[in-house]
Parts: sequence; C-alpha cells; structure tokens
Amino acid sequence: MVRTIRKKLFIALLLILAIALGYKSTPLVQGELGETEASDELTLVNKEHPLPPEYVPSDLVVPNVPFSFAEDHPKKQMRQEAAEALENLFAAAAKDGIHLVAVSGFRSYERQEAIFQRNASQMGEAEANRVSARPGESEHQTGLAMDVSAASVDYRLTEEFGSTEEGRWLQNNAARFGFIIRYPKEKEHVTGYQYEPWHLRYVGSSAAQTIANKALTLEEFLSQGNQRA
Repeated sequence: MVRTIRKKLFIALLLILAIALGYKSTPLVQGELGETEASDELTLVNKEHPLPPEYVPSDLVVPNVPFSFAEDHPKKQMRQEAAEALENLFAAAAKDGIHLVAVSGFRSYERQEAIFQRNASQMGEAEANRVSARPGESEHQTGLAMDVSAASVDYRLTEEFGSTEEGRWLQNNAARFGFIIRYPKEKEHVTGYQYEPWHLRYVGSSAAQTIANKALTLEEFLSQGNQRA
C-alpha cells in the first residue's frame, strides 16, 4: 500500500515538473487530436491525425496582405501569430520585387467536407484524396496554413507556381518567417498529398529552418523526436 502511494506521488511530481518546464509533445500515434494538441503550432494534421469536427481556433484574424479576391470571407483568416508572420513574409517579398497574393487560409470542417465531396464526385475518392483532404484532415482547419499565388499563374493554385520567380522565392525564403512548403515535391509517399508549392504552413522559425535545411517534411521532422520547446 505504502509503495503504491509513493509510486503515485512520484508520477504526480514528474507531471508537475513537466508542466512547470513547459513540456509539450507532438504525438505521432494515430487518432483524433485533442484541443491542446490541435492548438500547438507544430501539431501534425494528416490522414492519420485528424482534427475534431468542432475545432475552431480562438484567435483567428485577417492578415494585412493582398488577397486574390475582395469579398469578406472566413478563408482570409489565420491564427494571429501565423497572420503576423505572413505579413512579414509578404513585406519582405515585396521589397525583393516579388508580389504574392493570399488565396485560402482557414476552412471549417464543414467547408472542407463540401470541397472534398465535390472533388470526389468529379474524380473519385482515391484521386480526390491526393489533391484534397477529407474533413478533419486538412491543415486549413488549424488556421496555420495559407495557400498563396501570383499574377504569373493567373492567381491559380497550380504546380506551375513552383517554377515561377515567386514560387522559387518562397522555397528559398519562407522558413525565415516560420513557414514551410508543407507538401514538397517527391514526398507524396510521406505526406499523402501531391506536390503543392502554394501551400504554406506556419510551424515557427526554429522548426521551419531545420525542416528547410534538411529537406524534411513535417512528418519526418516530428518522427525524429523534435517538438516545441
């Protein structure tokens, strides 16, 4: 009895210490993410790690950047930290003569469901799931992702963007502002999705620099035991 109590006290002390030190892990086990995990800037959202349908970030704002459309729409939104980082990225790009536009940020579970069903009806579920996420499996629901484009590709979201001056600038500079190209070329077997040079994901500057320098995906970065400090 005494030994059991001591063991429980020891475990409780370890948990208190971990919380005091600000420890956060990013799980790679399969299953739906909880609220705390979903809110972490390094959260992994993919086909094995879905978000709950009701998850909506509490700090969504509209970044002060050019958009490809004028109307007020939820897809202009990002989480505040990511939005500020995007503003800095766009400002630096403009100084270099690179003119980007934001196309699509936050999407609710319901909006993603409609998009996926439309794609599945047109190309079948398997192909649809290469080019779009099922509801709950989209990074856009985190508020940490933004699709971007440029006039050089008529503001479309296309692989051609990766070979444009704007796409190359993003590839070389996004990490300085905490963003990664989330679905890189020749990594579909890891991410589960086709190459998307337009899809920016905010992970914070430290993680982004490591991911870019080592040519990793977020899955590979996290599988190496990396986590938010």
